[in-house]
Amino acid sequence: MQSIEQYLPELPFFAGLDEQALALLSGCAVNTHVRAGEYLFHEGEPADTFYVIRHGRVAIEVRQPTGGVVIDAAHDGDVVGWSWLIAPYRWTFDARATDSTSAIAFDAKCLRGKCEADPRLGYDLLQAVVQVMASRLHSARVRLLDLYGQGS
Repeated sequence: MQSIEQYLPELPFFAGLDEQALALLSGCAVNTHVRAGEYLFHEGEPADTFYVIRHGRVAIEVRQPTGGVVIDAAHDGDVVGWSWLIAPYRWTFDARATDSTSAIAFDAKCLRGKCEADPRLGYDLLQAVVQVMASRLHSARVRLLDLYGQGS
C-alpha cells in the first residue's frame, strides 16, 4: 500500500504541487475507513476535516424533511468537502458513504495553518477547491433540473 505522500501526486486535485508542498500536506493527513451507510459529516457541524477518497463512494446530500437528496457523488480519487477552508467552517451538506470507503482525512486546522504560513500553497489549494466547488455546483444544478425541471 502506498503512503499518503506517495499517493497524493497521482491525484488531479494535487497536480502542480511540488514535493515539499505534498510533504507538508501529508503531515496533516491520516488514513480512515467509513462503512457503507455511515456519515463522514453532517450539514451544520464543524468542518474540521477534508477528505480524499482512496476507494469507495460517498454521496453528497442535501437534507429534506423526507430524507437526504443526493446532489453528487464522489469516488476513487475525488475530494469531499470545501467548508474547512471557508469561515465559519461549518459543513453545508451531508456526506454519506454508500459503499465501504477508504479515504485520506486531512485535519482542517493543520491545513489552514500551513496555508497561512505558505501563501503560495494556500493559493494553490484555494484554486483546487474552487474547481471542486464549481464542479459540485454544476452537478447540483443538473440534479435539481432533473428533479424539478420536468413540470415547468
